[in-house]
Amino acid sequence: MLADLSPLIAATTEWLTRSYPACGGALQAALGEVQARQAVTAAAWLRYPTPMDAALVHMAGPGGSAALDWITGADPAGLAEPDDVAWRTWVDEVVASWAACLLTDPELARLAIAAIADGGHTRAAPVEFRRLVSPDADDREAAALLRHPDLLAPVASLHRPALHERLDPGRALIA
Repeated sequence: MLADLSPLIAATTEWLTRSYPACGGALQAALGEVQARQAVTAAAWLRYPTPMDAALVHMAGPGGSAALDWITGADPAGLAEPDDVAWRTWVDEVVASWAACLLTDPELARLAIAAIADGGHTRAAPVEFRRLVSPDADDREAAALLRHPDLLAPVASLHRPALHERLDPGRALIA
């Protein structure tokens, strides 16, 4: 099905969790990944709200992680595995930026979840975004880097105005 955004969601989640890894062991890594995946899923559904939008991103491609890698100081050229380079082509810069905004701004995350609640993506199955909108102490501890506003600022600021416009069209962004 061309409306499936799972490759884009998986790659963008992978990029976020590698760029801002969880602190601790396997449980913390899993909690951090769940939060990243929820933020990326919400951002992707906002960015590509219709099956046609999703089909178009499948045809054109999301753009890859090169600009994001440069902003965060990553060196993908030093990657040894070709598979490690391949998934990076499915990273969507706008989705990563919007996810960073959602991870660092609880009110914006609640607005985003409300905006997608009636969308076509949630009709097939109910989706819960609790770890994104109501993280508990364990979630916050596991995703300390992933939710740190100062660390995510360079990524979040890339497309924050477009997210605000999507969530509240016509309202001026006050930064």
